[in-house]
Amino acid sequence: MIESDSRQHRGKRPAQRRLTALLATTSAVTGANVYLCQPLLGDAAGSLHVSAGALGALPTVTQAGFAAGIALIVPAGDGVDRRRLILGLCAASSLVLAACAVAPTAFWLVACGLVLGVLSPVPQLVAPVAVALAGADRIGRTLGVVQGGLLVGVLASRAYSGVLASAAGWRAVFWCSCGATALLSLALRRALPPLPPAGPVAYRSALSSVPKVFAADPLIRRITLSGALVGISFGAFWTPLTFLLEERYRYGSAAVGLFGLVAAASALVSPLAGRLADRLGPRRAQTVVIGTVLAGWAVLLPGGTNLGRLIAGVTLLDIGTWSNQVGCQRILFALRPAMRSRLNACYFTLRFLGIAVGSFAGTLAWRYGGWGAVAAVGATASASALLLTAGRPDGLAGCFGHRSTNHGPAAS
Repeated sequence: MIESDSRQHRGKRPAQRRLTALLATTSAVTGANVYLCQPLLGDAAGSLHVSAGALGALPTVTQAGFAAGIALIVPAGDGVDRRRLILGLCAASSLVLAACAVAPTAFWLVACGLVLGVLSPVPQLVAPVAVALAGADRIGRTLGVVQGGLLVGVLASRAYSGVLASAAGWRAVFWCSCGATALLSLALRRALPPLPPAGPVAYRSALSSVPKVFAADPLIRRITLSGALVGISFGAFWTPLTFLLEERYRYGSAAVGLFGLVAAASALVSPLAGRLADRLGPRRAQTVVIGTVLAGWAVLLPGGTNLGRLIAGVTLLDIGTWSNQVGCQRILFALRPAMRSRLNACYFTLRFLGIAVGSFAGTLAWRYGGWGAVAAVGATASASALLLTAGRPDGLAGCFGHRSTNHGPAAS
């Protein structure tokens, strides 16, 4: 009987892996939709007879819409059938991408960009679904794979849209993304089972419970705030990096953009980070990954004196930052399975806010104190995250003790 159950369990693994791969692809495609407009601004502005500066609002409103979608749509995932919600968002996104492709005016394109952003937080809905389908013993590795897909989509979107636009025009980019999103919707319709909520939760109650659970649960506050602090560190680096590369290395905008491909290492490491979180437990894993962020800042402290050192520092910083995101989600998803979508909304709202604050603080630091001030901002934020996450041994370790009876030994 035990052998039969074991064979049946092993037989399900390939199907689970295929579904996880499909959900990672979903994260890649829908995440890319938010960023593909950035290399198109010049071509689109010329085609629509406006200045590139006038069309500069397009990526801004798309990002703003994305943040609004996370805050307003993702919490609904705990109260409705998530399959229907994901399919509906993908189908609607494909229609909006088609509207972008036929945009007759700049205002039309910017308005469609806003709507596209609102409809695009599918990766934040997909992650809880992937975890629920994979099982409690595979939370970390499943999150790593799904987030790896998201990172590949975000990194590849700029290169793909730029190359395609140069070959076939900016409208072709939106048409191709429309087709890819529509095909994805069909694949999900065939592969995803019904995903009813754990219990009936009205939308208004789901939305209002996000700030309530943040205020009431000290562990959730610690994890989401530590994620925001790592976001500050991340934002404080990438904006001043442009100034550093342009001023010290005389790189143009194209070379600066290509430098971001160094971050591709993060996409490869994300699944490994998930396995690390599963094996070490939340507290030790977070100590390791945030320590990696701090090590990255230590390498980066001298600034751009050596290009190899700069690349090494960027790699460490990105690996630590995105591994931290996997770890934070793993902890939150294990805490309250019935609230995974709402906890994800809470986490990403603060994460993106942290990145925005870090970008602003890093710009000011560069302006008034140079690279040393930038490194001080980033290192201080990441050190604060480390203290908040790992400073109290009774926190993360103790909170997982109740899981030991069902899912193996308590995490340390």
